[in-house]
Amino acid sequence: MMTLEEKLARLRTYRNNIHRYHRLLKTRLSDLEREYIESRLSEEREALASLARTTFLIPFKMPEQQPQTFKPEVA
Repeated sequence: MMTLEEKLARLRTYRNNIHRYHRLLKTRLSDLEREYIESRLSEEREALASLARTTFLIPFKMPEQQPQTFKPEVA
């Protein structure tokens, strides 16, 4: 069984990974790369939500965020 400190560290890791994947989605990617990152993002969100449910006694709701796609600037 994980201690509270271990759970909080893991929650921070999931959160940081989610932020990193969001940043990556803002870059130019191939379709295959984008699909992989979106898959990993979904897995990280699910893991974060699952761990949060078992860590906190009050309900913890993840904010809904839509993945942002790369939009090249037109000069």
